[in-house]
Amino acid sequence: MDSALTPQMLLAAFAMGFFPMAEGLDDRGLNWVDPLRRGIFPLQDFHISRSLGRAMRRTTFSFLVNTQFSAVVDGCADRPETWINEPLRALYCALHDAGHAHSVEVWDGADLAGGVFGVTLGAAFFGESMFSRRRDASKMALAFLVDRLRLTGFRLFDTQFLTAHLASLGAVEISRADYHARLRDALEHRADFTAVTAQTVQGVLQRNSQTS
Repeated sequence: MDSALTPQMLLAAFAMGFFPMAEGLDDRGLNWVDPLRRGIFPLQDFHISRSLGRAMRRTTFSFLVNTQFSAVVDGCADRPETWINEPLRALYCALHDAGHAHSVEVWDGADLAGGVFGVTLGAAFFGESMFSRRRDASKMALAFLVDRLRLTGFRLFDTQFLTAHLASLGAVEISRADYHARLRDALEHRADFTAVTAQTVQGVLQRNSQTS
């Protein structure tokens, strides 16, 4: 079944509240998950902390979208334990080619320093994974991502599970029923991840920094 899985079938699963995970890099199968408790980033409540804001004002990183999507997926999978296997990687890349998966990339010169990627459907963004090879790179990628989701009309930012790291960045946990209600609402609307052609550090900070 998994070998016959198509990008369209994967989107249909996301629309029903499921997401796939492999047991490891060499596992050829996929497990379908719809947890009792779901992690989300409340888009309108997200704020950049003072410490992250200071780091962003000093950074020499550059921030791009969708220039090296597959490299971001590979960066996310490059860890001792990963749930992204080769079939899932291929599906994500196919969704990217079809305009349903996107990456925010952090560049340190010619080096990919970090990034985040996810799948889009309607006005829902399903955050899949992020990685960092430089200090604060994934946090900065997340700040750019949330800013873009706000600007382009997204209503739901799904993080799958709530981890301590995500909670420290502002994610919260909601019930399955609450998640499905929010998902239905998001799927009834449309958002365009690529509608914003450029973002600047200054603009992201002005729109999102907390003052307290």
